[in-house]
Amino acid sequence: MAQYGESASDKFVRKAKESPFMIVGLVGLMGVVGAGIYGFKNRQIKTSVYLIHMRVAAQGSLVLCLTAGICFNIYKEHIAPKLSPPSIEDNKKD
Repeated sequence: MAQYGESASDKFVRKAKESPFMIVGLVGLMGVVGAGIYGFKNRQIKTSVYLIHMRVAAQGSLVLCLTAGICFNIYKEHIAPKLSPPSIEDNKKD
């Protein structure tokens, strides 16, 4: 939940901690856009075909980030707790 007085950079840092694959997705987006700008200048194919290729690359990076995020959350919530032994505090009884 957004808090009063939270700047854009504070909100970005908070969101990055909540979902680290957001950063990976933004970097992927910047990579696709950068490659698209560079490739648009040096293309050998028609513009419409080039734009379709860029759209497919952008969608592929999105699917890759979503898949990696889901795998990370499954590991963090279901697999990692079973691999690590319970801590001493968890075994204490009041």
